[in-house]
Amino acid sequence: MNLRRAVSIVVGASAALALAGTAGAAAWKYSADEGRPVGSWQEAVGSARTPVAAERPAAATGTAAAPSSSPAATAAAGTAKPQATASAPASPTGTGARSPESATVQGGDGRQKVGELLSIDKLLGYGAPEREVFHYPRASYVKVHFSRMAMLPGDYVTVSDGKGRESYRYDAPRLLDGVSTGRWAMSITGDTAVVEMHRGGGNLVGSLLGRLGVNVDRVARGYSRQEQARMPEQQLTAPGRTGREESVCGPDESRDAVCYRSADPVAYTRSKAIARLLINGTELCTGWRVGSKNRMLTNNHCFADSANAYETEVWFNYQCATCGGFEVFRPTKVWGDKVLATEHVLDFTLFTVGNFRAVQKFGYLSLDTARPARGQELYVPQHPAGEPTRIAGRNGARAGTCAVADPAFDGYAADSDVSYYCDTEGGSSGSPVLSRKTNKVVALHHFGGCPNSGVRADLLNAKIRSYL
Repeated sequence: MNLRRAVSIVVGASAALALAGTAGAAAWKYSADEGRPVGSWQEAVGSARTPVAAERPAAATGTAAAPSSSPAATAAAGTAKPQATASAPASPTGTGARSPESATVQGGDGRQKVGELLSIDKLLGYGAPEREVFHYPRASYVKVHFSRMAMLPGDYVTVSDGKGRESYRYDAPRLLDGVSTGRWAMSITGDTAVVEMHRGGGNLVGSLLGRLGVNVDRVARGYSRQEQARMPEQQLTAPGRTGREESVCGPDESRDAVCYRSADPVAYTRSKAIARLLINGTELCTGWRVGSKNRMLTNNHCFADSANAYETEVWFNYQCATCGGFEVFRPTKVWGDKVLATEHVLDFTLFTVGNFRAVQKFGYLSLDTARPARGQELYVPQHPAGEPTRIAGRNGARAGTCAVADPAFDGYAADSDVSYYCDTEGGSSGSPVLSRKTNKVVALHHFGGCPNSGVRADLLNAKIRSYL
């Protein structure tokens, strides 16, 4: 039984989502939710952003150390044990081959690690407790995984933040048809998720009681800002470089997107079209809407098939509420859906999302079919290291180092990329690189190394224009 085909979601008190059964079509309903902060993203004590640094020690292979949970977190979650496995990264091929910018020691698969997996063994309902609280102080999000969901018709489970501001409802599948679910619930923004069973069905003969219940077997806990800054990362460089360059090239000139609202309203408006991609519970890339249809772009090294897209959360409007502040807007979250096209050499994946209507209001970006000129000024909206939206490129002034360094730079193939010194970090993979002249996308960011680089938009356009 596919959990997401039998789920309904409530945002606030009035928003509701109903997903039909395995054979049904999805019918989603949302209430508008803009501008209200959902909580504090980073600690109240300010700290400088940490660039992707080559100097940090990194384990060559095996399991990477994850931050240990606090005593309060362990007590709230029961017997929680961090899990973090590593696999060897595939070697890129082609001229000028380099590793993707968001590659990390922990994953080795080209995605930025933004959380840890905790093993949980909790049963809810039908003789067991009907409410469990998973609290991890300062966590940026909490996401539960159901290994089993067997409920009576009319019963349902909610996963919420405890205050009803963000709540997702999961209806009962057909009787005993959802025993082996194995699906993630949508994440809860903040450090607490409340999972609760709601009884609405009839009685069941006692002989079946032992077969019913909802099992939570895993929780993904998003790193706090300080934990994220401590995570070791693998530096990514072009062939022949020293390996000591940083992807934040010199002084960090990126700022919170909201800082651009008055000084550069066009850049701010364009930044609304990008999304934070939470992949498989703990990994991150950036994606963005391309064209007016239900189309999203990210890197091939972020994910390359519909199975992974389907387990990816797409967060729009994940931005700081004030310039330099600590509160973030409530993101609008939808699920990834189908991969329409993907390619390793040009490092792109074009995919769709569920509940497209909920994210149409954030606008879209367009590909520039002309190659940019050397020195052309740029800006890059992105989610570096899992942060709320930031924009690289000076605010309301000349772009400084955020400009085209080489319009014919080697990526996975000769002359496939555009290079620049715009500041990026792990997690920025998949970000759009826009021209200040045209406000169109001239490259799909994928490599760090100073210069950093992105796949040329004119080459991408030739590949995907039939889908747009």
